[in-house]
Amino acid sequence: MLPKDTLFALSLFPYLGFLWFLTRSGKTPHLALVGFYALLVFVAVTIPAGIYAKIHYGEQLANIDWLHGAAESFLTVSNILVALGFRQAIIERKKTSS
Repeated sequence: MLPKDTLFALSLFPYLGFLWFLTRSGKTPHLALVGFYALLVFVAVTIPAGIYAKIHYGEQLANIDWLHGAAESFLTVSNILVALGFRQAIIERKKTSS
């Protein structure tokens, strides 16, 4: 069985493929697409935060509340952007269909 760090790194490739297809399709609401790309910011922040937690506290990131919360805030922003993007698309679709 692969270590969790290896699985985490390998999971990036399918996600990049997902982003490529979403972008190429041209059908994804812009704000939602920005949210999906913002998830990469979450990943980019989480990795150094995890290293910092291990080096300075000798703990996993999940055990350092202030650091974990700060990193997770990027995930929250990403999710909000995706939800607002699709909400906006639904509202626009309803306006054009009525």
